[in-house]
Amino acid sequence: MAQLSDDCFAAGGRTLATAEALALIDARVVPITETVTVGLRAAAGHILGADVVAERAVPPHDNAAVDGYAFAFADLGAGEESVFPIAGRAAAGRPYTGRVAAGSAVRIFTGAPMPSGLDTVVMQEDCRAEGERVAIRRGLKVGANRRKAGEDVKEGSTILAAGRRLRPQDVGLIASIGRSEILVHRALRAAVFSTGDEVVEPGAAAGPGAIYDANRFIIMALLEGLGCAVTDLGILRDDRAAIGVRLVEAAAANDIVVTSGGVSVGEEDHVKAAVEVAGSLHFWRLAIKPGRPIALGQIGAVPFVGLPGNPVAAMVTFLRFARPLILRLAGASDVTPALFRVRSGFDHKKKKNRREFLRARLDTAADGSLTARKFERQGAGILSSIVDSDGLVELPEELTELNAGDMVDFLPFAEVAA
Repeated sequence: MAQLSDDCFAAGGRTLATAEALALIDARVVPITETVTVGLRAAAGHILGADVVAERAVPPHDNAAVDGYAFAFADLGAGEESVFPIAGRAAAGRPYTGRVAAGSAVRIFTGAPMPSGLDTVVMQEDCRAEGERVAIRRGLKVGANRRKAGEDVKEGSTILAAGRRLRPQDVGLIASIGRSEILVHRALRAAVFSTGDEVVEPGAAAGPGAIYDANRFIIMALLEGLGCAVTDLGILRDDRAAIGVRLVEAAAANDIVVTSGGVSVGEEDHVKAAVEVAGSLHFWRLAIKPGRPIALGQIGAVPFVGLPGNPVAAMVTFLRFARPLILRLAGASDVTPALFRVRSGFDHKKKKNRREFLRARLDTAADGSLTARKFERQGAGILSSIVDSDGLVELPEELTELNAGDMVDFLPFAEVAA
């Protein structure tokens, strides 16, 4: 279970810039230290619990990079062409183990270990084989077409550092050194719920004033994409006592509790009061648009994240603030998503000292360059704007006017919400 100090998320009521908010998360969130061992088939998406040190070099031996003939470079004669008797054959998995007499060559195939004493390989297209002999022309460099042992991974080297979120290629690298299982941080347990008498489950009948619960499904999918084991607490009705009980129960069985909406100061916003009774709650006034308020708190030592109720604001604040918090809690060392520079296809004016996130799609020009086209309707409640966009144009605080053709930072949804 996560162990956070009291008032971990206190920020003094100040308006926080994005960089400052992310720095606070980085400094104050303590990773869960529990680790488990998993097989490689289940390793992708997990976060490494310890450095991976190679007990074996990759490749484990010098080997041929091409099909051809292996020989000792020093045996080439002074003439344009030297003729070598063929001493034998070496293939991947079937190495040549005999002694190679001076001036002899070995027929070799890609990946086969280099026979002892031989250091160079000539491609079969660049030589002339006649019966049991091969004619090799000058022009090669010593060591040509030979891969050296440890060229990819050196024995004893750290190939992956603790805190890395494992990708398929990382799992492949672990497999290449012979490991069949790996130590990882256990999956973060996350509880998610919605509140409100007006909120109903998709598929249920919607009466007057009712809205279907979309945010909970967005949040659960995002959490599962981060490798969390998610508990769906459904919809909690506007009953302060019942919400308080469920919050305490959720915190006892999970590492983080996440919701959207219901944490304002209205008479029916019971989540705020329930969290304050069970622990502490702080509103971070973020200098961003959309999604200015985000509630961070603790129920005991368990973090609570209250996202805005509007779906666009909920997703933006999750991707840029809740996501790094959750990854840090889960043990990840690198929680910063990659932003890509693209050309703006629109003009835009904004307030200074506020970071803005604009939904946009990408168009590819004939020369391969990318241009961001802003979605026409940028309201915080327009969920379709996220569906019809490729990601977010992120405009920095100091910018006040953007012109078409300017370069901007772009955060693809595929980078953070795949």
